[in-house]
Amino acid sequence: MGSEAQRSEEWADVTPDAARRLLTAAVQAFAERGYHATTTRDIAGRAGMSPAALYIHYRTKEELLFRISSVGHRLALDILRRAREGAGTPAERLAAAVRRFVRWHAEHHTTARVVQYELGALAEEHYAEIVALRRESDAAVRAIIEDGVAAGDFDVPDVRGTTLAVLSLCIDVARWFNAEGKRTPEEVGELHAGLVLRMVGHGGPLPGDR
Repeated sequence: MGSEAQRSEEWADVTPDAARRLLTAAVQAFAERGYHATTTRDIAGRAGMSPAALYIHYRTKEELLFRISSVGHRLALDILRRAREGAGTPAERLAAAVRRFVRWHAEHHTTARVVQYELGALAEEHYAEIVALRRESDAAVRAIIEDGVAAGDFDVPDVRGTTLAVLSLCIDVARWFNAEGKRTPEEVGELHAGLVLRMVGHGGPLPGDR
């Protein structure tokens, strides 16, 4: 999928078109310059709009960042919830969660960098809302690992610490992934699924995605 198609899919639920264009422009600006170095004029210019037009859809630059972060975290959480609730053994579900989570962070690495690494710029109430979503993501992965421990499939002395390590490994893909590099998002997802299963002490073959 090309970058333009990915961006269209990513913000498909954002309407009207002008609001969606502003979000896309903000993602690019924040990823390139950082939140604090980006102005509303920068964002509006990238969207082909006037600065005054931006305020019709978003009251502040911080509101734009919150919308980006909220959409991104909800998409990521949905991936992990579906894996947690899916069929299969704990190893199959954990491998599926990692493959899909990593693939999202690779395919949408520009958005993911903003979503994951600009949290400190959010207002207090918005930050609290995003932290709650991150806790739900943590809980989804932790539940799969706990199922594996209970079934005797995983050897994990510290479930909470291992959950954090798994999520950190997946999220960090957004920081270094290069679309022009040697590995595709699918290949990176497969690699990380294998790494995570070894991390939890699963000794069998790598389960296929479901």
